Amino acid sequence: MPPAMLAKAKSTRVDNAYERLKTEILNGELPPGFQAPEPDIASRLGMSRTPVREALIRLEAEGLVDLIPRRGAKVLAVSQKDICEIFEILAVLEGLAAKSAARRDVPPALIQSVEDVMTRADAALAADDIEAWAKLDDHFHRLIAQSCGNTRLEAEVINLLDQVHRANRVLLRLNKAPASNVDDHRKIVEAIKSGQDEMASAGAQSHRLNGLNTMKRLLQSSGLTQV
Repeated sequence: MPPAMLAKAKSTRVDNAYERLKTEILNGELPPGFQAPEPDIASRLGMSRTPVREALIRLEAEGLVDLIPRRGAKVLAVSQKDICEIFEILAVLEGLAAKSAARRDVPPALIQSVEDVMTRADAALAADDIEAWAKLDDHFHRLIAQSCGNTRLEAEVINLLDQVHRANRVLLRLNKAPASNVDDHRKIVEAIKSGQDEMASAGAQSHRLNGLNTMKRLLQSSGLTQV
């Protein structure tokens, strides 16, 4: 096989290992504290060790696992300090993303996707399906990041959303309700559509910080120190 094809095949295997492991971590199939040697993880995936090793290095860089010499990989929990730090950074970055989106012509198809997600989220709340709503809420925030048109900013937001994904699912399940006012989503989108950049930014920031206050209350009331 030519070198270029070998490199592409290796990249595909690494990407496959990365996506499978990341999905299992975010969905809780590999819970916080799970630890296993790399050969065991490779066996679990039915893959060789090399692509699994490279995938784990990527996941470590994203703050999802810790690689321990001679002991393998450990799935990291999210502490209250982690949640506070990540939400505070997200407030700033999502505010910038919303402002940037309001200053550009967001593709109509993307706006339609955002509005479809909001409609489905409303239906999930009406059916008292907080699990479905949580997934749609996460999707909403990723689409807003995508709307900004800045790929580096989008990547930073998505990385942070990945880090608190499990914490959001667990704490929203405890809360049995959204962490912030769901009407905020529509106000953010309307500000983006009408080009009101400062309003979009302020709305995104306050929405995230209000969510943080709810998360801190839930951690305190539940007695959890990490998720």
